[in-house]
Amino acid sequence: MHNLAIALHTSGHEVTGSDDEIFEPSFSRLSSHGLLPEKMGWHPERLHEGLDTVIIGMHARADNPELLQAQQMGLPVLSFPEFVFSQSAFATRVAICGSHGKTTITSMIMHALKLERKAFDYLVGAQLEGFDTMVQFSEAPIMVIEGDEYFASPLDRRPKFLHYRPQIALISGIAWDHFNVFPTYENYTDQFRLLAEQMDGEGVLLASADDTELTHLLRTWKTAVRVEPYSALPYRIHDGSVIIEWEGADFLVGVFGRHNLTNMSGAMQVCRELGIQPVNFLQHMATFRGAAKRLELLSSSPDKKIYRDFAHAPSKVAATVQAVAEMHPESPFTAALELHTFSSLNKDFLPQYRGSMHGASTKIVFFTPHTLAMKKLPAISAEEILDFFDDPEIMVFTDTEELFTYLRTTSPSLLLLMSSGNFGNLNIDGLM
Repeated sequence: MHNLAIALHTSGHEVTGSDDEIFEPSFSRLSSHGLLPEKMGWHPERLHEGLDTVIIGMHARADNPELLQAQQMGLPVLSFPEFVFSQSAFATRVAICGSHGKTTITSMIMHALKLERKAFDYLVGAQLEGFDTMVQFSEAPIMVIEGDEYFASPLDRRPKFLHYRPQIALISGIAWDHFNVFPTYENYTDQFRLLAEQMDGEGVLLASADDTELTHLLRTWKTAVRVEPYSALPYRIHDGSVIIEWEGADFLVGVFGRHNLTNMSGAMQVCRELGIQPVNFLQHMATFRGAAKRLELLSSSPDKKIYRDFAHAPSKVAATVQAVAEMHPESPFTAALELHTFSSLNKDFLPQYRGSMHGASTKIVFFTPHTLAMKKLPAISAEEILDFFDDPEIMVFTDTEELFTYLRTTSPSLLLLMSSGNFGNLNIDGLM
């Protein structure tokens, strides 16, 4: 939402907003553009007839006093995805969906489009090098959207991606996620079925053939669109570098891990649909360094490497651990996972992590009692974690300082940190 506010502000619109609490980096970025609310909280008296649109975020409540006032006044109220569609209705819309890899695939496409000097707008879920905001609107003929499956708003419990009505859609794979939003596997997969079945016959659906579950589900869906499968690009690792082998030529790329080579294949297929030839796309991938927190190399020295990744769902954790093991086959490494989301801390969902950290020489699982209390979930014991992960070698930490002390003392030469949070404000700089 704060990126949307900045994008609209910089394109000349008058923007105001409200929230009960604003965290970093949103606070500083809004402040730098003069967009911070005069005071925190909800102030329905500030709404007036001169407002063109009220945009409601996913985390607002249905009984929010400003929302109720807007509805009473008859002001136009749009959810975030509804507004994004309204700003791109004239464009070719590309929606990148799936349980994993969305940000990486979207950012690869954006990187290639930028180097090809093609005009495009975008919505992406992470800050990218070379892009000032995570949202951009103009009159460009292409709109690239990272389409997640979370609810559009408290008034609309359909996934965001169902509002984008893409002509080109990609599904990167399906692995049950967001347990608090989609309580059953069938309920979760149904959202992707609806996406595929709502597309008209002029569209194209790209689907990962490396995901056996998605391949199985596609056979049961009734969709009129052209379905194009894609698989991991052929590659080899040489002297710590990843080389793509394509049509008799070698292309050096800046990411690693089979899952990322599958992501790259999907991005290449999308770019082909947008008029970029595969050879050109692969040449552009030599300068692609990934999105923030996606196997991001935080520190690299002769005696230490630290990677940070957004991985938190079971399939993402397994893919990330395997990627590091493949890239550094001779190096034992420490993998630390923070359980931070509602799903990852739910005892009914935790068995999904079974075996996900196999491949790391030292395995750490971290969570805090405070996070459990905030999410109103029951306590979890270390013994339960070992059982859920089916791994007696896992070390369990529930205190940030104790985790820092352990990592500082053992000083692993190769460290992988996986979390959608920050390990309770772990001092990562102090580990470098």
